[in-house]
Amino acid sequence: MSASDSLPPPGAEPVASARDARGIPVHRGWAPLGGLGITGGAVDVGQVYRTLRDLEAGGQVTSSWSNEPVGPQRRDYELTEAGYAALDEWAAVMKERARLVAEFDARYLEWVARPRRAGSTRRGADT
Repeated sequence: MSASDSLPPPGAEPVASARDARGIPVHRGWAPLGGLGITGGAVDVGQVYRTLRDLEAGGQVTSSWSNEPVGPQRRDYELTEAGYAALDEWAAVMKERARLVAEFDARYLEWVARPRRAGSTRRGADT
């Protein structure tokens, strides 16, 4: 069962406290993510290696076979300068997105949520 299986029927009010079959809170089909956007579900290892190959082809990572004398050989991956630059750019984009979400949330609380909780019927912003 996926998180979307617990969605309310069309036209129903979304409930932030709804939970999927595993007890994970969902809202309009979105389940909270773990650290760095990794869910608690199974990892598609093939996709991980396809992504690493794509990053290597794009010059953002390099790889080499490990030199460990014990156990099976494995590939070690390392970010290149281009990879660090791409990561820095992505972090800047995410920081700006977080700022925009925080700005939206502040305006939402000011203009919609707090007045509605206080019994106000105001709709829209004063100019």
